[in-house]
Amino acid sequence: MKILAIQNRMGIGDMVIFLPFIESIAENFNSPITLLVKESSKANEYIKNNNKINKIINLKRSNKNNGYHDGILGFLRLIKELKKYSFDKVFIFNSSLRYYLICKLAGIKEIYQYPLFKKKEQNIIEAAKSLLLKKLNLKVSSNPRIFLDDNSIQKAKEKFNISDEKLNILLGIGGSGPTKRIPSNKFIELIKLTLNEYDCKFFLATGQGEDEQKILNEINLSYNEKCVSLDKLSISEILPIIKNCRLAVCNDSSFSHFSASLGLPTIVLMSDTPLLYGNYSPQMFPILPEGSKIVSHGTNGKEKINSEDIFKRLKTIIK
Repeated sequence: MKILAIQNRMGIGDMVIFLPFIESIAENFNSPITLLVKESSKANEYIKNNNKINKIINLKRSNKNNGYHDGILGFLRLIKELKKYSFDKVFIFNSSLRYYLICKLAGIKEIYQYPLFKKKEQNIIEAAKSLLLKKLNLKVSSNPRIFLDDNSIQKAKEKFNISDEKLNILLGIGGSGPTKRIPSNKFIELIKLTLNEYDCKFFLATGQGEDEQKILNEINLSYNEKCVSLDKLSISEILPIIKNCRLAVCNDSSFSHFSASLGLPTIVLMSDTPLLYGNYSPQMFPILPEGSKIVSHGTNGKEKINSEDIFKRLKTIIK
């Protein structure tokens, strides 16, 4: 049996969130899944050890509507590409008529999809749960897992001199947008509080953007001897390092999703995105801006994230 799953959201975190649902489909039919996902999800770097997924097809669509699979020509190209695989079933994790028609014209007989034209009403997790419950009677828990081989974990431990005698902490200081990036002074204060009580080593995970590099440099200026910067490494190089850490403190970013999926208790700093992105996993412990009971797009609460609140949660986790 050949099964396709389509996940067209662009984010890395979005892809991680969908993993339990895709794995449940594979287990239900006792057949590995082929994924159609956007290149921006970078799925190839963290799904390669997942035996429930046997192939990744890159969906080449652009926000500027000029990607290989955009427009009428892109529509026809994707139909032709999917036809080659002779899929028996497809699970479409969106409400788009475009993908329904593509799959129909590609000859896929069984199409399972969210209700059409209902995108604005959807919760990313609840919609996926509802689809599998209604169509397959599957109850799926939201607890993604990323699998690494033991050899890569050991090699990272040796290469970066990671000692079990220290408290190794991942700090995910980057973020996809400026409102998600907690200021450097908040992390500097957290490092200070933590070092007052523990022998620590901090691993700083971030991107190459100008603002992200500024935050990284400011933290290193204060605590360079206690920190290891990971910004020049690929995702596949960073994951084994994360696995060697005891816990993580991250902005809502790819690194919060990675660390939780690798089994680390992860404190997620939720300044400007819906809370569901920071509490869907039992490994996640969200911190909200002071005075806030909810958080969503437009909250812009990064200045109100309290370092002492983070440290208190950190101490609770360590105990």
